[in-house]
Amino acid sequence: MLRLEDLKIPNLEPVNLTIAPGECIGLSGESGTGKTRLLRAIADLDEHEGQVYSEDIAQDQVKAHEWRKRVALLPAESLWWYDRVGEHFSAREEDIKALGFSKDVLNWNTGRCSSGEKQRLSLLRMLSNGPRVLLLDEPSANLDAANTQRVEKLIREYIEKHHAAAIWVSHDEEQFERVTSRSYKLVDGAVVQS
Repeated sequence: MLRLEDLKIPNLEPVNLTIAPGECIGLSGESGTGKTRLLRAIADLDEHEGQVYSEDIAQDQVKAHEWRKRVALLPAESLWWYDRVGEHFSAREEDIKALGFSKDVLNWNTGRCSSGEKQRLSLLRMLSNGPRVLLLDEPSANLDAANTQRVEKLIREYIEKHHAAAIWVSHDEEQFERVTSRSYKLVDGAVVQS
């Protein structure tokens, strides 16, 4: 479960929201309205007021690196700091295959990966930490239809299997119909239910 109590970031009214275990909600809004900043505050990457809870554990009661394993952010653009993909994480072979790769992908040089490949691999990296909450900032923005389906399926299965809570940021209303149980929109500095 994820619970936001009066979570406040600049230019956004306080947010109060509860996401149940196994639930994925959608978040949309025009560019620059604060979607990414809100996710970063939930992940404790940006300063904010108010409180965030994961399974009744308050964000400020946990060390930041431990919180980010529990409440994981998948950014729209991932960073890679080692030469080889496999130096960043280990993943189950079935998950690697589910995203259209062979196990050999772990030996790839990160510099040879396309933006879409990096996006899928960063999802594997995030899931390898076993998070209880997924903060997904446009996880399929750089993907073709086939890889979008793979990503949606893997995330759905992870949420169901681990009873994780998730926030999925997208501009694709049809995608929300496939992957979320309810959706919200950032409008004029407020989070409103769509």
